Amino acid sequence: MRLNPDHLLPPKHHIYYLSGEDHDALFEMADLLLAAGEENALRMRLDVSELNRIEVESRNQGLFGPSACYALVRNAQSANPKQIAHLLQLLDTLGPDHRLIICAPGIEWKKALHKKMKAIASVPHCEFKPPDEAGFNRWLDQQLVNSGLNISPEASQWMGEHLYGMRLAARQMIERLRWYDNGSGAKIGMDIVAELLGERAPNALEDWCHAVAMRKPAAVSLCMRLLREQQLAEVQMISWLGTRMQQILMYRWFQAQHDRNPLGAAKVFGDARQKVADESRVWRGTELTAAVSRIVQAEKLVKGASLEDKQVVIERLTLALITPESAV
Repeated sequence: MRLNPDHLLPPKHHIYYLSGEDHDALFEMADLLLAAGEENALRMRLDVSELNRIEVESRNQGLFGPSACYALVRNAQSANPKQIAHLLQLLDTLGPDHRLIICAPGIEWKKALHKKMKAIASVPHCEFKPPDEAGFNRWLDQQLVNSGLNISPEASQWMGEHLYGMRLAARQMIERLRWYDNGSGAKIGMDIVAELLGERAPNALEDWCHAVAMRKPAAVSLCMRLLREQQLAEVQMISWLGTRMQQILMYRWFQAQHDRNPLGAAKVFGDARQKVADESRVWRGTELTAAVSRIVQAEKLVKGASLEDKQVVIERLTLALITPESAV
């Protein structure tokens, strides 16, 4: 029996099989299914190696009558043949007053357990597929509304782009924002959100990345300002620039393959969506490949592979990339 994730609550069945690639959404739903129902039920989170505990607890009788047992199996995808047989036996013997939630995140379609579970028509199966960008942003917007925080639209969009698909990280970020806000209700802009996400000066970083990608001389002064005045970490600068150049490279590749949406296929997000097409025209293919290689080497240097001053490494990298004859 195939169920949509939106139709799992309130629970109407006593057995559920949850699979798919969206691990955060899967375990979130599993916890909700575990929490729903009889208040005094015994609730357990177990590994697939602990199935015997479900049998023992579901057969125990309370002093004042039968007590419900709700069990969540966290890692059914790793079950061996003996554990699969035990799990299938539980499906037949577990009474309707109890609840069994079988989680198999990331399980391959060819695994024996997956085939057997899908073949049992009476067992509700729900697959959690990775969300698309629009779906994740809608979910995040709703979480922000529920939190009561006053987040600017730009900050909300920036969070969606950087936390795409990571529900748990998004919830943790919202909690950090609530601690920061402390009930004040003041508008929270992108600079604050970026700072709490560990990204300093996102606007200035974006300006520098764009200047490098367009091979403009102004990239050198922007680089020095970021390093000396704003004291940004060299690793953060390398990360941003490396991501941008990879995006340009992948955009060019998908464009050459006549992809209908090369920006989407290259996973270009944020302000870069309006800039990468122009930036890509500044580079030849061999120059892009050499630039990415040069950034990788610079990253090794700033992460400790050299005693050379890290700021000098970044400044020299910037100068080399904006100079055509040095980038090949």
